[in-house]
Amino acid sequence: MLAELERASKNDKRLAELLVNAGEFAEIYRMARKRQKGCDGMGELAMVKEEFRDSIDKMIQYGKERNYIDETVSYEIDSLADELSRL
Repeated sequence: MLAELERASKNDKRLAELLVNAGEFAEIYRMARKRQKGCDGMGELAMVKEEFRDSIDKMIQYGKERNYIDETVSYEIDSLADELSRL
């Protein structure tokens, strides 16, 4: 999914912005996830995770509307955060 969106973003400014935004949230989420110790910071992590999920959902919805990706896309949030941070 990310490969298709990354390719399409080269010719679509709005998608490129959404991809950068999701990548930034991915980095924040990954840092918060690493720093979490036991139950400390669970509320903050949940909030960051939700913001990251919202940014992904916006990017995916845009990609579906433009037919860059299939309608049946699914993802696992931790894996996607790791993948986005590599872009």
